[in-house]
Amino acid sequence: MKPITTKKMRDDDVGEDDEPLSPAARLFQSSQLNCSIVIVLGSHTFIDVDAVKSGFLNSMAKHPRFSSLFVTDDKNGGKMSWRRTKVDIHKHVIAPELDPSMELADSFVEDYVSNLTNTGLDLTKPLWELHVLNVKTSDANATAVLKLHHSIGDGISIMSLFLASSRKASDPESMPSLPKKKRPGGFWSNCHGFWGVLFTVWTMILMVFNTLVDVMNFAATALFLKDTDTPLKGSAEDIGLSRKRIVHRIVSLDDIKMVKSAMNTTINDVLLGITMAGLSRYLNGKYATRSYQNERDQDRASKKGNHLPANIRFRSTLLYNLRPSTGIESLAEMMEKESKVRWGNLIGYVLLPITIALPDDLLDYVRKAKAIVDRKKLSFEALCSFSVGRVILELFGLKRTSYVMHKIISNTTMSFSNVVGPQEEISFYGHHLSYIAPSVYGQPQALTVHWQSYADKVILVLAVDPDVIPDYNNLCTDFEASLKLIKDAVIQSGATVRVQAKTGHKQD
Repeated sequence: MKPITTKKMRDDDVGEDDEPLSPAARLFQSSQLNCSIVIVLGSHTFIDVDAVKSGFLNSMAKHPRFSSLFVTDDKNGGKMSWRRTKVDIHKHVIAPELDPSMELADSFVEDYVSNLTNTGLDLTKPLWELHVLNVKTSDANATAVLKLHHSIGDGISIMSLFLASSRKASDPESMPSLPKKKRPGGFWSNCHGFWGVLFTVWTMILMVFNTLVDVMNFAATALFLKDTDTPLKGSAEDIGLSRKRIVHRIVSLDDIKMVKSAMNTTINDVLLGITMAGLSRYLNGKYATRSYQNERDQDRASKKGNHLPANIRFRSTLLYNLRPSTGIESLAEMMEKESKVRWGNLIGYVLLPITIALPDDLLDYVRKAKAIVDRKKLSFEALCSFSVGRVILELFGLKRTSYVMHKIISNTTMSFSNVVGPQEEISFYGHHLSYIAPSVYGQPQALTVHWQSYADKVILVLAVDPDVIPDYNNLCTDFEASLKLIKDAVIQSGATVRVQAKTGHKQD
């Protein structure tokens, strides 16, 4: 469906000037990068549809992006804009009549969400909708699915807005709280005088060198550099438009914190390490099929032998938010007073190398992840990718820019994301949530890995192309098994002694 083409304001439009789309939002509206966000919400209780409609009207529907049409101006070269309009909540909240005690409810919800990834959003209304599924699954007594176009905002902005519309489950009057980032510590942070100047100069040299390397890597990827063809990499021609399967698993945040504290890393390091371990375990099993025909032999081979090819090039695209995070308190005030706040897709891309190997020491996955993350912190890669993309967009237009970005993404294997959630369980319009599982689809990749923290748990969310990865549940299981094996390796190494004296860890 084409965007709405208008020449003048309609009677039902709010009398404000049209607001142009940001460069990133324009890319997300292109045919080659037409991406949407899906957030699956598990509820401890049956969902009251009327309460949800009322809650949306009094909060999220007041946000300009959730109450604006996407329009183009043919008289101005097809300029894309947001135009305020009245929200008909009944067209946005969809609640099919279902049997609450239906059998195979988990499969039904998975199929329902998958069907949503194969249907576009109605461009005659603001680009979001909420589906309420009042059926009991293994992880919740009811499920809601929020679907919205990625041009509305990046993942961090959307999650912040969602939390600003929520309240603590234990205290309905209080807003959720997010973990606070720790300030960098260690020897160098306390350096002053000569050593401080030396450290600053050396850091800037590393930043410049690393940025040059990363920019050249980006250019090479746009021109010719491709990842190795593995069982996780699909063909870019039609994979972005194909139906996706979005599945999740829930793991313990305490287990991840234990590994983090024992190895003196961050939670992000541990999650990336688990990702590398899970992908390596899965691929080793897939490559084992070349030597072992039946499933039992394949399973035995994947556990006892290394069947991975040497020197696999496996990279992930990582969206990096360049805008300082808007506090959820500011967003809550904005929705209450209908005032303005900084918003939009101000994001850059980072190419993240993923190690595919079977090391003798499983903790090497976390060590390698820490080295990769620390290296990426010493680079302006995200800022440069954003700036270069903006220049290309202004000079050559949307079509050529989206082609370049499509080429870069399709030459990598997967997307990776990690979003920090609330420290305590929350209530969404009076409904106590059991889990939050966000993901994105529409990019030319067969796999997206997303980690979402929520209270004392972390939700692993995979968005996969089932034609490329038909056994996606096995991939989830390999991630879970990798966390357990890494945790056991920490315990066996005796590194947990440092953990026992620590309590109340915060997420880094």
